[in-house]
Amino acid sequence: MKKALYIFAMLLIVSACGDGITEKTMIVTGTVKGLKKGTLYLQHIPDSTLVVIDSLQIEGNGDFNFKTEIESPEIFYLYLNKKDNNDLNDRITFFGEPGTITINTAWNTFDTNAKITGSESQTKLEEYRKVMSSINKRNLEILQKSLRKEVAKDTVQLDSLQRVSDKNTQRGYLYAINFAINNRNSYVAPYIAVNEIPNANVTYLDSIHRSLSPEVATSKYGRKLEELLKTIKK
Repeated sequence: MKKALYIFAMLLIVSACGDGITEKTMIVTGTVKGLKKGTLYLQHIPDSTLVVIDSLQIEGNGDFNFKTEIESPEIFYLYLNKKDNNDLNDRITFFGEPGTITINTAWNTFDTNAKITGSESQTKLEEYRKVMSSINKRNLEILQKSLRKEVAKDTVQLDSLQRVSDKNTQRGYLYAINFAINNRNSYVAPYIAVNEIPNANVTYLDSIHRSLSPEVATSKYGRKLEELLKTIKK
């Protein structure tokens, strides 16, 4: 019985290897509802330039499947060329990681109504962005109020709105810092530090860096945070 189980386990391993799937394989699959024709591209930015990893021509069926090897979790893009001469609503941003990630959306609401599952990092990023969205919305409301004719001529009101805006912006910085520190085991933590608050006080950035788990610290964004700190401290 034990021998049979051992043989079965070995067959599963051989089968997985035969499919080219390893512990670093990321599979991105899903459906673009209503898409009849177009080209889907899986993209990322390894250094500073957007690079196409793979592409798929869609003809009559919106199902797609991409497979790639990744060194550590990072931001990827699913770009749809709908061939409608309109660049709006064409790119989904998601936090990729090894495993199967499912993205279901529709061709006419491609980036605004996408449902992404299978990535813990993506879930954590969405949690962060939900709060930051309300903070950014508040800043927009303050700006719109300051542009009103009756307010624009009133320096007292403008000064008051500026103080409110500064306080709200500071709230956003503190939230980002605390979120990164409190999620030290998430690859999203150094990503936030590098891409959301690179101009924050070096003391706070250093605190985020020192709080990271060893695995996260050596990831793509963990290394970028280390490089950022070295540049700032020069």
